[in-house]
Amino acid sequence: MVGDNVEVGVYSIKDALNQAREQELDLVEISPNADPPVCKIIDYKKFLYDQKRKQKDLKAKASKVVVKEIRFGPNTDEHDYDFKKKHAIKFLEDGAKLKAFVFFKGRSIIYKEKGEILLLKLAQELEEYGKVEQLPKLEGKRMIMFIAPKKKSK
Repeated sequence: MVGDNVEVGVYSIKDALNQAREQELDLVEISPNADPPVCKIIDYKKFLYDQKRKQKDLKAKASKVVVKEIRFGPNTDEHDYDFKKKHAIKFLEDGAKLKAFVFFKGRSIIYKEKGEILLLKLAQELEEYGKVEQLPKLEGKRMIMFIAPKKKSK
């Protein structure tokens, strides 16, 4: 954008182009759908640079969601369950989402109830660290549940 010598008004295209050439700048169409189209006399390379920079700043400010997975079997032993639960607690405390799933191999699909009970037990024990985003749901050979971390109180 040009400093103090900016004139506001309706110009013909020829007048606007001549004025842009005099100032050694570019005539850039800002809003083509408006009637009449809106144009500005600016340095186009600087305009592109500023737009890229704004996009980069927005991208940097956006928070990235990390999803950690924990896999169980329908007949997971108590020790293995406790070990994986400790990892789940650590993931939730670090602010990552948790995807806990029970994988059914072969004929173990007949133990759907065991898998659901296992995931619900995990959800109940992790209640103080996170809240259930999606209850256990069977998708193919997997029963999946999502847990989001609770916001940390400062």
